Amino acid sequence: MRLKGLYVLVMVLLGSFSAVAQSKTPYDFVVAQDGSGDFRTVQEALNAVPDFRKVTTKIFIRNGIYKEKLNLSPSKHLVALVGEDVTKTILTYDDWAQKKNIFGEEKGTSGSSSFYVYGPEFSAQNITFQNTAGPVGQAVALFVAGDKARFINCRMLGFQDTLYTYGYGSRQYYYQCYIEGTVDFIFGSATAVFEDCEIFCKKAGYVTAASTPDSTKYGYVFVNSRIYGDAPEGSFYLGRPWRPYAKTVFINCDLGKHIRPEGWHNWNKPAAEKTSFYAEYQSKGLGANNNARVKWSHQLTAKEVSENYTLQKIFNNWKPLE
Repeated sequence: MRLKGLYVLVMVLLGSFSAVAQSKTPYDFVVAQDGSGDFRTVQEALNAVPDFRKVTTKIFIRNGIYKEKLNLSPSKHLVALVGEDVTKTILTYDDWAQKKNIFGEEKGTSGSSSFYVYGPEFSAQNITFQNTAGPVGQAVALFVAGDKARFINCRMLGFQDTLYTYGYGSRQYYYQCYIEGTVDFIFGSATAVFEDCEIFCKKAGYVTAASTPDSTKYGYVFVNSRIYGDAPEGSFYLGRPWRPYAKTVFINCDLGKHIRPEGWHNWNKPAAEKTSFYAEYQSKGLGANNNARVKWSHQLTAKEVSENYTLQKIFNNWKPLE
């Protein structure tokens, strides 16, 4: 009887160990709306990350539409969000610039964002960032200020001002992402590389509105990306300078017929033509038209690209894929 009892006890313990082993995941926190994870909301998980932690905190987000106005504070370092499915893990809100706050004041462009990323070395994978306010003016889906931010296989959905690469001196990397919008839907002062991305243009407008600081060598660099959409033919410019020293470059990109032959606009600021740097290298597709581009833009050479437009050069030795 004692042996039988001991056998039962051992089997129970083994079963417990097995259950623990099966429940272990590579994630520190799990977010699930049905209560099966550690938190029901994304903001709760972000708040739980220890301030100034020196190792990565991995947060898995199960499928669901999380309507939350999210904020990752500057003290939350090395936070990594991983969604279950890029089309089904959706972080969304619906503020816009003219919407009033509790004091009756307009929220403004910066105040309209659905998600604010201030913490450094943030990463996101398989997640949709969305603003559902619609075509009502500026309505930011994602506001990124922290340095060394990475987005892999993510979607940014909105209309005007979808993606705000806010951070002065911030380095940001977008790999195999889908970004859609209308007017100035990729804008801001950060140095950002968009590699193997899909940029979807809706209605009419401007793909980019960089505000690159005069002390920064690189602004936006699009590499091997597809610039397409359902906008009418000749209804989009590649970019216009929000600030005088705007810098935007397209390298080996496929441009749709919605891109205007002249390519670039000076935002009615002739002086910006002398300080902005807009360039292309081997653009292809119906929107590629080297000969018709504005005279103050540039066509890069193979040597210029190889010497100046590597990730190492652009990001000053930060390696976003490691």
